[in-house]
Amino acid sequence: MRATYETLVYPELDKVRQAVRRLMNLREREIADILNALADLSEEEAPFLLKANQEDLDRMAKDDPKYDRLLLTASRIAAIATDLRKVASLPSPLGNLLEERKVESGLILKRISVPLGVVGIIFESRPNVTFDVFSLCLKSGNGVVLKGSRDAHSSNLAILQLIKTVLAPYGIEDCCYLAPSEREALPAILQADEYIDVIIPRGSQGLIRFVRENARVPVIETGAGIVHTYLDKTADITKAKGIVTNAKARRVSVCNALDCLLIHEEIAEQLPFVVSDLGSLYECKILADEQAYTLLTGTYPKELLFAANADSFGTEFLSMQLAIKVVSDIEEALDHIAKYSSKHSEAIVGEDEATCDYFLKQVDAAVVYANTTTAFTDGAQFGMGAEIGISTQKLHARGPMALQELTSYKWIVKGSGQIRE
Repeated sequence: MRATYETLVYPELDKVRQAVRRLMNLREREIADILNALADLSEEEAPFLLKANQEDLDRMAKDDPKYDRLLLTASRIAAIATDLRKVASLPSPLGNLLEERKVESGLILKRISVPLGVVGIIFESRPNVTFDVFSLCLKSGNGVVLKGSRDAHSSNLAILQLIKTVLAPYGIEDCCYLAPSEREALPAILQADEYIDVIIPRGSQGLIRFVRENARVPVIETGAGIVHTYLDKTADITKAKGIVTNAKARRVSVCNALDCLLIHEEIAEQLPFVVSDLGSLYECKILADEQAYTLLTGTYPKELLFAANADSFGTEFLSMQLAIKVVSDIEEALDHIAKYSSKHSEAIVGEDEATCDYFLKQVDAAVVYANTTTAFTDGAQFGMGAEIGISTQKLHARGPMALQELTSYKWIVKGSGQIRE
């Protein structure tokens, strides 16, 4: 079967690589025009996109944690169009002079930013990723290979049709390729090192692990988000309540959603107040350690309160569930985070600046917050227009990946006849 997929996929990947050369000839204004045209077309064709998306939704149970990730709405399409226009307006990341110097031999050296080449994105369930990835790759001069899941197959096909429509007048339709959605096609993509320069997986921990362990193409990990917020003994409790509620309940199916709340024992009696809205407004299931369970008994809805077990911590819930642990001090909080964190996003709430600074220094994560919600870990929120993903590794890029992170560099060397002895 793999050989069959290689025969099917590799000629298409070769077309993408060839299209990248033509893509490099586009002017910055033309790239902006393409993205603005896609934004307009997406809003005009919203009924077409929603119909295709509904076909996918009809195949998924509504209580599946991936359902919300899969869902497109008129407002989400409008937000996607806004992001497309934002990316169109951003300065090009290409051709930037990163360094220039003259060496002893008289050679003039310049280091300039260039595209990565062909970027492969492996993702699950989220059709908005197709828009985000295409816009960022086009703006940064990269071809893109999209490998979506069967869950979003109809949505992705519809989006691809719009993308091809706006690319057609420029003769670069082949710079964006949607691979077969079948899982069996994935190994052929992961082994295509002759055609793809880098692969970025977006999805579950299982998907990311499979890609890392089976890829011959270099991989940039966008890890799962096992996210903590620590309430220090100096925390403003009203502020803490709003931050915790937002971090957990704003959108539970995304990687920056809160999974574990740590609270200092000196303010633990305030826990019922901190989580009250999660119970009354959002019916959030709480998995509490022994001390937190005792504090919440009688104040939090009985049917939503459970004792934590060994699996409660270190889990990315992607649903309305929250683990809670009472800690004796900041060191215990830091130890817990170090043990269970996926190095995505972590936060502290506290009014003592020195304590917050200590937390920010000690925590090893792509994004670390003080006195705000982890929901802000997002390329658009960081002013990047959109994002490819949140990198949790330390090579090449870390945190939200956008235009700059989709470039590499090359050296330009000019001489006047020098030869080396």
